[in-house]
Amino acid sequence: MEVAVNSEIGKLGGVIIHTPGDEVENMTPKNAERALYSDILNLAVAGEEYSVFSSFLKTVTKVYEIKKLLTDVLMDEEVKTDMLYTICRNENAENVEDELIALEAGELTDLLIEGVELKIDNLTSFLSEERYSLSPLHNFFFTRDSSVALNNEVLICNLSNAVREREAIIMQTIFKNHPDLNCHIINPRFMPFFDAKVRMEGGDILIARDDVILVGTGSRTSTQGIDYLVDHYKQQNKRLNILVQELPLKPESFIHLDMVFTFLSEHKCCIYEQVILNQHAFQTVNITVDNGKIHSIKEEANLLRALKKLGMEMEPVICGGDNEDYIQEREQWHSGANFFAIEPGKVMAYRRNSYTLEAMSDSGFEILRAEDILSGKDTLPKGDCVITVPGSELSRGGGGCRCMTMPVRRESGSVSD
Repeated sequence: MEVAVNSEIGKLGGVIIHTPGDEVENMTPKNAERALYSDILNLAVAGEEYSVFSSFLKTVTKVYEIKKLLTDVLMDEEVKTDMLYTICRNENAENVEDELIALEAGELTDLLIEGVELKIDNLTSFLSEERYSLSPLHNFFFTRDSSVALNNEVLICNLSNAVREREAIIMQTIFKNHPDLNCHIINPRFMPFFDAKVRMEGGDILIARDDVILVGTGSRTSTQGIDYLVDHYKQQNKRLNILVQELPLKPESFIHLDMVFTFLSEHKCCIYEQVILNQHAFQTVNITVDNGKIHSIKEEANLLRALKKLGMEMEPVICGGDNEDYIQEREQWHSGANFFAIEPGKVMAYRRNSYTLEAMSDSGFEILRAEDILSGKDTLPKGDCVITVPGSELSRGGGGCRCMTMPVRRESGSVSD
């Protein structure tokens, strides 16, 4: 598959996901904060919810599972050796490297994601409060963050927290070596003079059009990370607008732009009003790149007006609906603004955010249950719709349907017939 993504809403042709497993169960209240969680998840319940989500995706597009992709590439001994060398030195775990190299690809894949337990073979390890030599990747089912398809390129993100760096190394290995995924890779860690301040995560990057990209800056994506993207596009000698949206640093529900803004169709989007339309608190900046140079950097009134100037007039649907602030806050906290488009006007979302779904219905979206489509009780309509999935447990991980997907191919983003 040729990687090609030039919009947020074009008909989905391929997507990478990761079914949460024992890495989620291998979390305790003591290490939850370090793992970037505000709570611990019940894997049995989260697994049932995720099964509905993934099963529906498999009915509408080609789905790639990270474990299968990683196992495939680790069949190559040279690839396996190189990746383990990088991971073990990055995480000061050289003592387990030889044991891991000796494992079969499938078993190694499991351990790299679910965690490698600390071997108790000396006093230091015996007294250590650490349980793992390589910690579990608790966040990996949010596949959006560690890599982003930008047209026919894949950006391997330099994530903001060390606990997630292995995710990026795994995605680099997959995209570089898997025969089913054809793309050009860009990775800030391979720049001549790498700057650790260059941080970005996929939840902050939205492709509005092939010449318009939205990027959030806050606790996860730095201004230096955005400058890196700007410099990359300067080398392509084309005109491009990068709309930068400033985000609150707290609470953690605002970690990414897609938690306060997502595209629904060619002319509609979902927004968390208190951030997106709060100009005085959170700036919107338009960086125009043209013919290898920065043509202009200027502040805009807000994201919607900036898009309108570029020919994209969007009708907003308010996360939490036209209700009191506390209702909007509750639904934003549980990923109420985080929609994922499978094609223009057809989006997926958590069922729990009832006020947002009511606002979507008022805006002309038919509300359907994924389970009813899977059972044959309902079919996808021709018009706009929201396919809801259960997410009472999954949402406690801090992300929604867009967070749990990494598209690798989309058709044109125009409205479908």
